Amino acid sequence: MSDGARRWRTSARLRPLVSGIWCWSSPAGPAGTHLGVSSAHLTVVLCLDGAVDLLAAPDPRRGPGRFTASAAGLHAAPAVLATGTRQAGMQLEMTWRGARTLLGLPAGELAGDVVDLALLLPGLDTLLDRLRAEPGWAGRCALLDTALCAVAEARDRPGDPPPEVVRAWELLARSGGTARVADVAGEVGWSQRHLGERLRRETGLATKAAARVIRFERTCTLLRRPSAPPLAELAAICGYADQQHLARDFRDLAGTTALTWRAERVRPAAPIRPRPRRPSPAPSPP
Repeated sequence: MSDGARRWRTSARLRPLVSGIWCWSSPAGPAGTHLGVSSAHLTVVLCLDGAVDLLAAPDPRRGPGRFTASAAGLHAAPAVLATGTRQAGMQLEMTWRGARTLLGLPAGELAGDVVDLALLLPGLDTLLDRLRAEPGWAGRCALLDTALCAVAEARDRPGDPPPEVVRAWELLARSGGTARVADVAGEVGWSQRHLGERLRRETGLATKAAARVIRFERTCTLLRRPSAPPLAELAAICGYADQQHLARDFRDLAGTTALTWRAERVRPAAPIRPRPRRPSPAPSPP
């Protein structure tokens, strides 16, 4: 996404499935690469202009590809995307439960992979045409929100996930990814090994990896803010042992440093210029 990307909040009805929608447009420029970082949400992209060129998937066993619309599962390594061509589109922050409802399969089946969204979302071509015909981002987001709510109501889905998996994810998310695996397993009544396997099968990440990615996503959210705290303070807020621990997660999950990641996504604030002082009026003659 370009640094001019804007996030739209989804309706209360859709929010358990899609937390937010990013809208972006990027002009053509020099060829380069962009790293898609790990997240606690699946990344679903709909290009309204151009396409996404995937150079390397998070899972090295998966091949590259070019997509007008794509769905990427949860992953604990960055994806590598080509940049330089003109692009515009919408990116969904889809929850792992949203994958079952909207895409018709557990998120675990997409782990570390990026696939053609047309294989999973019925009526995609018609939806893309309608989005392109809409003149502004607000109208497009409203249209997409309504369309996805309709999909959720209409399509058959593969049952509900185990309540123990739902509870485990809730505990990890509520703690910001800092909950101990043993405590979470004890809370849901499963062994740590069984919980890790069932969570990985459903979401694509085992318990420890899920906690790590949830903590990292929270860190990125705070770091994106204009008033983000210094890295040492941010590490303490988000539950890292120290700043070096945070740096290792950025290297592993984003393929870059925290400051470089932030610089690519947050525009520097414009300096506040003092207003020119008006000259005092001349005194009136006696």
